[in-house]
Amino acid sequence: MTWDTEQIKNPLPAVSRRDFIKFSGMAIVGVYVAGCTPGLGLKKASWGFILVDMNKCQGCQSCMLACSLVHEGALSLSSSRIQVLSDPYGKVPDDITISQCRQCTKPACLKACPTGALTRDHKHGNVATIDPAKCIGCQKCINACSWAPARAVWNNETGKSQKCDLCASASCWDETGGPKGKKACVEICPMGAIAFSHIIPAQDDPDSYNVDLDNATVQAPDAARAV
Repeated sequence: MTWDTEQIKNPLPAVSRRDFIKFSGMAIVGVYVAGCTPGLGLKKASWGFILVDMNKCQGCQSCMLACSLVHEGALSLSSSRIQVLSDPYGKVPDDITISQCRQCTKPACLKACPTGALTRDHKHGNVATIDPAKCIGCQKCINACSWAPARAVWNNETGKSQKCDLCASASCWDETGGPKGKKACVEICPMGAIAFSHIIPAQDDPDSYNVDLDNATVQAPDAARAV
């Protein structure tokens, strides 16, 4: 599947967050990052992590629509594995947050799954993923998540849990996903507010996945890899 730019309108140039058009365009923006930022260490994981820069995010929800499109074949905010949350009482830039799976090094959701539906996918760099054929819809993975809102999400259409797999099983996309491939949310963000990194963020810091992408090292030199 190729991106259909007619499905979602392109954003207007040089607009403020408040004026930024909802469901903005699917323009692919490249991000170059260098330097150093707190919260990112030197150890690397074979799967990797989605990082965000909330100072860049405009709340357009393009990442959500892209996620549902490549996984479910439909534009559906409720089916997205990444969520953009708005606080009507918050102040910029704290009025918008992105809730993405943290791809934990010791995922509580994986331990909680009673059927083995949630496992590490050795074919795709050990990213934790849910096998819908084995999922019984008990939602124990959602309830076990250490973060709020839970990063494993419920799919009302299928009656099963789902989580970010770094697009490893994005069956409705003609690109190769997974840790070594493309991630729809990263590719689609018109503001360059989402990036992918193998570097392990601080696992106990709720803000460690929110980084300054203009001055962050998201890819490190050779370093130890997490198991």
